[in-house]
Order: sequence, then C-alpha cells, then structure tokens
Amino acid sequence: MTPQKDFFLRNIWYYGLPGSRLKRGKMLAKTLLGEPILFGRRQDGEVFALRDICPHRGIPLSCGRFDGKEVECSYHGWRFDGEGNCTEIPALVEGQTLDLKRFGVNSYLVREIQGNIWIYMSDRQTDRDLTMPEPEMDPPRVAEFGDRPYQFLETVHFPCFVDHAVVGLMDPAHSPFVHRAWWWRSEGNFQEQARLFVPSLYGFTMARHKIDIVTPMYRLLGGGRVPETEISFQLPGIRIEELRAGESIITNLTAVTPLSETETEVNFIAYWNVPWLGALVPLLRPFAKAFLHQDRRVVVQQQIGLKHNPPLMLINDADTQAKWYYQIKNEFFRAVAEGRKFENPIKERVLKWRG
Repeated sequence: MTPQKDFFLRNIWYYGLPGSRLKRGKMLAKTLLGEPILFGRRQDGEVFALRDICPHRGIPLSCGRFDGKEVECSYHGWRFDGEGNCTEIPALVEGQTLDLKRFGVNSYLVREIQGNIWIYMSDRQTDRDLTMPEPEMDPPRVAEFGDRPYQFLETVHFPCFVDHAVVGLMDPAHSPFVHRAWWWRSEGNFQEQARLFVPSLYGFTMARHKIDIVTPMYRLLGGGRVPETEISFQLPGIRIEELRAGESIITNLTAVTPLSETETEVNFIAYWNVPWLGALVPLLRPFAKAFLHQDRRVVVQQQIGLKHNPPLMLINDADTQAKWYYQIKNEFFRAVAEGRKFENPIKERVLKWRG
C-alpha cells in the first residue's frame, strides 16, 4: 500500500502536553492530528484522554464540568468517567432503562513519563467495539535521568504541515544562515563535517562525537571542556540530543506534534545534572526562544513558496536525513497497513556536508 503525499502516522505515541500544565481535578482541550481531545487529571493524579465530543448532541465535553473523577456535559449533564464510559443520563426517569455502554466516548491510551504526557494515536479510535491492542513500543524516554521531570520547556507553533517542521529541525546545513547570532553562529562560520549515522529504534542516530564548532553557548555548558554529542531521531518526530562534558550531561528532547494539516507544535524540553545551570534558566530562556523562532521564521517564509506546490529537490548528503525521514515514515505506514513488523530501511553510513 502506498500512502498519500501528506499523512499523519497512526498507531504510534505522540507528545501530548507537559504534565505540569494539567493540574489535579482539571481538564484541558487540545486538537492533535485534527482530532478534538480532552485531557484530564483525576484527583488521584492519574491522567486520561477522551474524544472531546459528547455523543448525545455533539457539544465539546470541555465546555462542561469535571469533579476530579467524572466529566459532566454542559448541555444535558451526561457524565463520563476517565475510560469514556457513560455513567449517568439525568433525563431518564424511573422505569426508563438504557444500556449506558452504548453511549460511551472514545478514549486514548496515555502515559506520563519524566514530566511529559504521551498519547497513543491509534487508527481504531472511531469504534469502541474494537479492542485496543497494546502498543508494541513504549513512549520515548530520556536516558540517565530516571523518572525525574524536565527542568526547561519552551513551546513554539509552526504554521506548516508536520513534515516540514520535522525536516527543518533535523537539517544540518541551515545553521550558518538561519541561526546567525553573536551568541551562536557568526556569519560565514561553517566548515565541512563528516558524521557516522547508524539505524536505531524507528529512526537513526548520529554517533557520539566531539563538537567541532565550540560556540560561546557550548563553552558555557562544557565548563571549559569540549562537549561530546549524540543525536537520535525516531518517529513520529522525536529528536534527542545529549551533550556530555566529563560528568556533566545536558539532554534536550524536541517533540514535533501535528495539531492539524496546517499547524504543528514543537516542544523543546531539557534535562541536566549540572547544579548551577538552573540558576541561569531566566537568562538562557530568551536565547532558546530566539533560536526556535529563527526556525519558525524560515518555515513561515517557506510556506509562501509551497503554496505553488513546487518539486523539492533534495541533495546528498546534506538532505539525506530528510530522505531517511520520508523513507521510515512510509515504511512504518506500510508495516501497519500490512500487519507486519517495521523494517528499518536505514543502513550505517557516513554523511558529509558543509554547515
């Protein structure tokens, strides 16, 4: 089976939202992959996710009330638990019986890991009669930090289809042009690079290496030592970069999540074991925000040209990671459609580019 040109992957974990944004006894509505979803956190701390539409008259459940255990629709007071089961229809009078199981709301698998809420977007959400299979994979997890939550988060919305956000953020040759700044890269500061890439879980990994261009930011983070870095990518749009300088570890997880066909959310999440770094967060946040908005600005500019549906002429080796992304995305789609195991098409290879 061949997928259409632009499509959302299903049967895979997506980044839903930071756990800190969902308090106990509260709910939060969000659109993911074009679907209306209601996230809630019960009073016991457990997180759930439901389709944000009441099956009675179609009003969003997020317009209603949540008592920390059940959601009550604002229109007629129908109530639903965190599994999507209808528990009460107030309009019924004595003697009127209905099988409330018929009026449930579709629910989603969710997991909360290291301060992040992940949601499994299945292709079976539209039929409650189908048994939801357990996912074959687990949500992404940052190594070395156990169950610790993140220490830094920045969220940016890109007005584009998810593929363009993913490819733009993994692009190794754009930094000297998009990220020109005194604190990161000066104009003309680029050189030839060669990196070993190996296949990894649902993606590929740039093997650990010393950073060639030690910017002021890297000097600060490395404490005078030249950091080493390893960067991995996995479907549907997860980039994990680990920086090591001696015993110091700083890891960022960038999660790209499609909200709709024209809007994508990028969450930049960081973890570290450097005690003094936390005190610098108020100073570093403006730089991180500026960095991400440089990527956003060029994507906004790109949309002007993409309106004319031009052919995209990707080259080797600078664009090979982009080619790999489309290859593994298509392979995942076909594997699900054919009911077979995913077979990673990526082979070990050294890529060279100037950037």
